[in-house]
Amino acid sequence: MASSCGKPHDLHSAMFVVYLLLVTPIIIVPADSASAVNSTLLKHSSIVRSAHLARLNRPPAKTIKSPDGDVIDCVPSHLQPAFDHPKLRGHKPLDPPTERPKGYNLSRSSTDVVHHAGSFQAWGSSGESCPEGTVPIRRIKKQDILRANSVEGFGRKPAAAGRRLRRDSTSTGHEHAVGYVMGDEYYGAKASVSVWAPRVASNSEFSLSQVWLISGSFGHDLNTIEVGWQVSPELYGDNRPRFFTYWTSDAYRETGCYNLLCSGFVQTTNKIAIGAAISPTSALNSRQFDINILVWKDPKHGHWWLELGSGVVVGYWPSLLFSRLDGHAKMVQFGGEIVNSGSRGFHTSTQMGSGRFAAQGFRRASYFRNLQVVDWDNSLIPLGNLRFLADHPNCYTIVKGRKRNTAWGNYFYYGGPGRNVRCP
Repeated sequence: MASSCGKPHDLHSAMFVVYLLLVTPIIIVPADSASAVNSTLLKHSSIVRSAHLARLNRPPAKTIKSPDGDVIDCVPSHLQPAFDHPKLRGHKPLDPPTERPKGYNLSRSSTDVVHHAGSFQAWGSSGESCPEGTVPIRRIKKQDILRANSVEGFGRKPAAAGRRLRRDSTSTGHEHAVGYVMGDEYYGAKASVSVWAPRVASNSEFSLSQVWLISGSFGHDLNTIEVGWQVSPELYGDNRPRFFTYWTSDAYRETGCYNLLCSGFVQTTNKIAIGAAISPTSALNSRQFDINILVWKDPKHGHWWLELGSGVVVGYWPSLLFSRLDGHAKMVQFGGEIVNSGSRGFHTSTQMGSGRFAAQGFRRASYFRNLQVVDWDNSLIPLGNLRFLADHPNCYTIVKGRKRNTAWGNYFYYGGPGRNVRCP
């Protein structure tokens, strides 16, 4: 095979091959050099993975082996990934705001709902804890990166995911059952979310339940903050529900990532590990377990703060990360999302929520309760104008709560099994 670029004088030079790999997107080489080039490619790929792992896994002050198999590194706060961001270099974590939004109170539970404060993650109930001045970070393993399509894409959603939030399109394979509000100025959101362990049909799919804060158009300037739980075999290597965060300021193109897999979100707590598994989970016809999520914009500094559980402030998204959410959100969504890869020509059997349709109600279907938003006056207010949408109602459904319940406020059930007789 002849080279389209002309045969180099020293084609067998390892340094020259590496140079070509770095500066030339595509190169055609003689057949007798294919083995050498392949070997160099593999070596180069291994070096890139190792370098990426070194960037993700910071030197810990202490390491905790979780009963569920995770390794939690207690990393000094000032060494966490957030401060690799060009605009955050030299910064230190801020203290949490002393005041919550007006009207704040932890969600009251009904007799059948279990709340766990602080240690709802296995590593936190093991008797070990991270010292003050450190943040717990789930250690990333080589296998985690190998499951991703690319090193660069590890921990990121594809740019096409920006289109998934359109109310008129599911062409990207992302399907939803959500309640949403839009049209006003939103400075935060609060909800209690039931936690389940839905079945995910393939490694290329996921199932999640989350709160979205959204601003900007559905083009290049889409900004989102996303918080909840997800089951993602590709990202985590198992089928356990895990607490996660996400953000983007350009419709998932180049900014943002899951959890702490890139610079941006600043963690302040030493009690919760983002990306760690949640335990226990809700069980069919048995006790239900939910987590409280609150995201609000601090009026003083403009950062978006995250609180989880019974008053644990996890950290914040600095306002400088955003082009549209630097002011306020234009839309808030609550609900479930799955990825339908469309493999083998039929709909996925990946479950949303509990895997049961919304009409089955309490102890069978998943729910969101005590839905509230933060208004311009930094006050929490109930949602009275919630709209509902299920992209594929034969596969996943959503139903508004019909009974007045002082412990539940505004609520809804949602979810489904995916593939069934009505969803082939």
